[in-house]
Amino acid sequence: MKPDVFHPLARLIHWLMAVLIIAMLFIGVSMVGDLSLRHPLLIDLHKATGLALLVLVIVRLCLRLTLPHPPLPTDLPALQRIAAGASHWLLYGLMLAMPLLGWAMLSAGGYPRPLQLPAIAPHDLQLYAVLRQAHGWAGYLLFATVLVHLGAALMHALVRRDGVLRSMWPGPVRRGE
Repeated sequence: MKPDVFHPLARLIHWLMAVLIIAMLFIGVSMVGDLSLRHPLLIDLHKATGLALLVLVIVRLCLRLTLPHPPLPTDLPALQRIAAGASHWLLYGLMLAMPLLGWAMLSAGGYPRPLQLPAIAPHDLQLYAVLRQAHGWAGYLLFATVLVHLGAALMHALVRRDGVLRSMWPGPVRRGE
């Protein structure tokens, strides 16, 4: 039998990651546009948060694949079901790819990595340039996907009123909701 709501740990990680991802998008944009002395602090914050997100997305994927989760509403049209599944896997892929691209970019550029992590790409400045551009474009795609995800959540909450947003809402869920 499928539950009505996501597991509390899955909900906690979802919302923690949501806050961190939004923060990362702002930090990333600030880093690109900030040439002041705060820039190294932003870079260190970006690296540390990226590493935390990498750990969290791995945990989150494990939870998603092992814990039962609520089904989509039965009256949801087939195309919307497909879009929901595809957009969720795109989010998971981007949430995994972004920190890995950042780690590889730092490795290829010869830059220090958080916690002295090993290099995952050879030191190569041309590869660094490609990875930096890929990291930037993936960030834009992640931002757009997050906006679509937010729009869909609001559509479920405000238009359809079908409980989809409530199933991932943080905190205790009262019976009968």
